[in-house]
Order: sequence, then C-alpha cells, then structure tokens
Amino acid sequence: MVNIGYHAARIQGQFISNLYTKLVAKISKFPIQQSRKADINVYSFSCERDLPVQVASIRSFIRHVGIPNKFTVISDGSYTINSRNILCNIHPCVDVVDWKDLANPQIPHYIFDYALNHPHRPTMAMWRRLAALMSLSITEPTIYTDADILFFPGATDLIKLCESDDSSTWYLPDCKPSLDERILLEATDKLNPVNAGFFILKKQLDWYNPLERVEKFVDSPIFYTDQTVVHLAMHNDDAKPLAADKYIINVDDQFVYPDRYAAKHIALRHYVNDVRHKFWFNAGL
Repeated sequence: MVNIGYHAARIQGQFISNLYTKLVAKISKFPIQQSRKADINVYSFSCERDLPVQVASIRSFIRHVGIPNKFTVISDGSYTINSRNILCNIHPCVDVVDWKDLANPQIPHYIFDYALNHPHRPTMAMWRRLAALMSLSITEPTIYTDADILFFPGATDLIKLCESDDSSTWYLPDCKPSLDERILLEATDKLNPVNAGFFILKKQLDWYNPLERVEKFVDSPIFYTDQTVVHLAMHNDDAKPLAADKYIINVDDQFVYPDRYAAKHIALRHYVNDVRHKFWFNAGL
C-alpha cells in the first residue's frame, strides 16, 4: 500500500524548498522582528548547496533566541560572493568566513590531509568543520549549530543556559548511535551517543585525546569518525545532555505526514536526512 501521508509530506517539503530557494535573496532581506540581545557567539558550518537551509536556520535563531554577538557561517570553501552577501543581508551580526581562515595551522597535519584530500566529499567536509571548530578561541558562551536545525519559541532556554554560572558543556543526545566503533575502545565509550550537530561551549574542549585514537586506529575516516571524536571529547569533559523533550532529533515521524515535534515549547529540532523534508514545514520567513 502506498504511504500517502509520507509521499505528500515529501512533495510538500520539496515544493516549499524550491520556492524558498528561488526567493532566498529577497527573504534574506526581510526584517526580523527581534530586539532582544543574546550574549552568545554562534557558529554554523555549511556549503553553497545549503544556502536556503542556512538562511532559514539563522533567521529562526534570531527570531526565537535573540540577536547574538555574532553569527558566523563557516564555509566549506564553496560559497560564492553572491551567496555570502545573501547571508550577510540577514542581519549585521552575520558574517561568513572560510574554514581555512579559522583553522589553526598548528593542529595535526593528518586533519588537514582529511580536510583537503579525503576521496569522500561529505567526510572531507566534516573534517573541515572539525578543523575550524577545534581552532576556535572560546572566551564567551558559544553555540555550534548545523544548518539543518530550526529554532522554536522554547529556544529562549538557550539564553538561560549560556548566561548561567554553570560552566558545563552541553550536547545534543543522538536518537541512535552513529559512531565509528574503531575508536570506541571500552564498552562505556558507546553509551549516551552524541550528535555533533549542536552543542554549547563555555570553554574549548580537549580534542587531542580522542584524536590520538584516530591517528592510532584509523586508516581512513568514515562519515561518522568526526562525530565520534565530538562524542568522546564531550564525555571526557563530563558534558551534560540537553533535555530530549526540548532539543529534538527524533526521526520516528519519518513516515507520517505531520511534524510531530514542532511546537512552541521546544527549543529546536535537528532535521537530519530522514526528516529533512519536514524542515520546510516550519522554516517560515
């Protein structure tokens, strides 16, 4: 039997995506009704293909969280000048920088090798992201967010977490393990899987401990190797999980029509590949 709800949802998502893409230059200039300031630095990583998604994500952050000190889009190197201008038109807090301009040349050489030469382009991109993120100087509360995340009214919770005296790192619990088991050396390493698409830092993580495992045990990284590095770095830092009922990454509504989780009380939803079409149900303007 044909799953009408699932296919209707995908068709609707594709239609809205196409329309948003055609209008993205105009949408980026629409004023966002927000005056609340958020003493937070935000980073996202994306590519030219992600432009419409990235625009929608940034606008949802400003609308529902507030105006951060800066919202820096880290380009994988593919953003054109026109697309950079579109992103910067969203708000004066938005800037676009190339990953190479952030990456510290002193980080291990094999990271640059994966970032520049890995034959699998999505994996190569993830190592460009990691090279940039591990090079950041964290002097203020800092959020990293993937481009395919939308923020909702409950995201004011992020201001409370960032402005609290709690210096903990916070991570997004994954809905299922997506990890490279070659560098999970103990049974406990597999517990509480971390999704690398969103986290809050108040200090820089120690990336080098898990990266030593990569250097020792990995001939060539797979797509989830960098996420496993994030997973291990988070748990080595005793990071705390964000509330799973407000910070959503579930995919159990993949084959039904509605977005079961979009609601005013949630902070965000990470629309990973299985439910990416539902991103457009809630992108707004």
